[in-house]
Amino acid sequence: MTELVTDEDLTRARGDAVFRHKLMANNLDRLLEALNILRRAETTSPEDVRHLREGVDLAVKLADRLQNTTSPELADDPEPPQAA
Repeated sequence: MTELVTDEDLTRARGDAVFRHKLMANNLDRLLEALNILRRAETTSPEDVRHLREGVDLAVKLADRLQNTTSPELADDPEPPQAA
């Protein structure tokens, strides 16, 4: 998770719906990857548990946003993809 979102990315996301959707999807993938690493860690301190809980809450919020905003590139598709 070394690639951080830049101010340029945020500015572009405000005006480009396709880019914003991809940015959110990529960051959700990165968050889930980090949560899996933390979940598999051998130590589970109270701080680790708190981080996992916060990460899961954030992942759910991000997934909800992605699900509630159809990707502009799919806007012409009569049936948007459904969650598994």
